Amino acid sequence: MTDSAADRRFLRQAIELSRRCPPSDAAFSVGAVLVGADGAVLATGYSRESDPHDHAEEAALAKVAGPPPPGATIYSSLEPCLDRLSRPLSCCALIVAAGITRVVLAWREPPIFVPGGGAAWLAARGVLVTEIPELAAEARAVNAHLLPG
Repeated sequence: MTDSAADRRFLRQAIELSRRCPPSDAAFSVGAVLVGADGAVLATGYSRESDPHDHAEEAALAKVAGPPPPGATIYSSLEPCLDRLSRPLSCCALIVAAGITRVVLAWREPPIFVPGGGAAWLAARGVLVTEIPELAAEARAVNAHLLPG
């Protein structure tokens, strides 16, 4: 499946949410939007939203009572984490456990804090991963203070 105008709109919303993150020198600022198959926003989240260790996808998924409906998509300004220092479950593991079948991301996680690889891990488990690299610069800009050079 290729990206659509709706994908770009929801991914831009995720990037805007990332701007709300409390500053950190030890973690990326990420926004996430969980959308049902009908295009309705089910929940949003951003890094450090209610706890210093919150990740965006985790925060959005926690706001949904029970499992998300079939066909839900999660939009994330950064590739969901595969490895995590602050909690036992990665965002990739939470996404698969919730039954999310599609992830749309703007930017692949650079190996600054942990190795990336979430997109490949998700795809290997049957999750459709769509990357929209044209929006990566916007997601990176929010995190410019963490990036080398």
